[in-house]
Amino acid sequence: MKLVKTEDAVGQVLCHDITQIIRGVTKDAVFRKGHIITEEDIPVLLSVGKENIYIWENDDSKLHENEAADILYELCASENMHPSEVKEGKIEVIADACGLLKVNSKLLYQVNSLGEMMIATRHGNTFVKKGDKLAGTRIIPLVIDKEKMEKARSLCGDERILRLLPMKEKKVAVLTTGSEIKKGRIKDTFTPVIEEKLAYFGARMTFHEIYEDADVGITEGILRAVKEGVDIVFCTGGMSVDPDDKTPLAIKNTGARVVSYGAPVLPGAMFMLAYLETGDRRIPVLGLPGCVMYAKRTVFDIVLPRLLADDEIKKEELDMLGEGGLCLCCDICTYPNCGFGKD
Repeated sequence: MKLVKTEDAVGQVLCHDITQIIRGVTKDAVFRKGHIITEEDIPVLLSVGKENIYIWENDDSKLHENEAADILYELCASENMHPSEVKEGKIEVIADACGLLKVNSKLLYQVNSLGEMMIATRHGNTFVKKGDKLAGTRIIPLVIDKEKMEKARSLCGDERILRLLPMKEKKVAVLTTGSEIKKGRIKDTFTPVIEEKLAYFGARMTFHEIYEDADVGITEGILRAVKEGVDIVFCTGGMSVDPDDKTPLAIKNTGARVVSYGAPVLPGAMFMLAYLETGDRRIPVLGLPGCVMYAKRTVFDIVLPRLLADDEIKKEELDMLGEGGLCLCCDICTYPNCGFGKD
C-alpha cells in the first residue's frame, strides 16, 4: 500500500473498501477495493472523512484483506456451508442446512492467537437453521504477510474449524414412570412436553408406555423398545433419591454404559445419560428429571440436538457445563441466544 493525499489519487487503484456510515440510514461501501479513482470521486471521498487514502502497490510477499479473508473462510468451512460475498475484507460463513454446529475450539484459538487475523463463531453444540450465520472472518490490517497466512493453513492441515452435522430422522421411545400416573391418579403431563420438543427437530415418538415405580418393569420396557427399533429412549421421572424412584437403577440394569448420573446444570441436576450397545447400534438411554416437565429450558434442551445429530456426549463435556449451566429463567426466554448451556 501507498498513502497519498486524496486529491492526488486520481487514476490510482483503491486497495480497500471505503465505507460510509450515516446513523440510522446506511453503513455500506461507497467504493469497493479495485475501484479506479476518478476526479468525480474526490468530493465523495472527502465527505466520508478520507483526507488521505491508500492505493495499491503490488508486493508478492503480501496478501490483500480480501484474499486473506478467502483463506480464513477455507480454514473454517466444511460440508453444508457457503461463503457470503466479500465485503470490507470480511467473509461470513452461512449454513446450507439445519443441523448441529461443531466448533474445533483448539484450532480456533490457535489461529486467532497468530495475531492480525480473526475468526468469530457461534458457540459449538448449537442447533442452527439453514441460512443462519455461523462465523465471520477477516484480517485486522489491510494487508498481511503471505507467510503468516500459510502458517494458519499449516496449523489446520486437513481439519476444519467448523462442522455442521445434519439432524437425523429418529424414532424415539418415551417411558413414563410413576405409580400415580399408571394408576390414573394424575394425568401424564410429561410426555406432551417431550413430543413438542421432538417435533421442533422433526423427530417423532414411536413407542410410549407407562410404568409403575418398579425397576424390573422399566428395564424390560427399555429393552423391548430397543428391540422394536427405536433410536433413543427417554425415561421420564423417578430420578431423585426418594425410595420409590427406580429409574436410574432400571437404566443401569439394562447393561447400558452409564456416562453420568447427575449434571452441573440447573434445572436438570438429576439427569442421567447412558448408551446401550446392541450389535452395531448405540442407543442413548436418558433419565429425565421432573424439571423437564415444567421448566422452560433445562439440561434436556442442551443435549437433545446432539442426540438427534448422532453426536456422542462424553462425561467431561457434561462436567464442563457448570459454567453457563445456570438458567436464569427469564420472563422472556431467548434460548439458545443466551448464555445457558454455553461452556
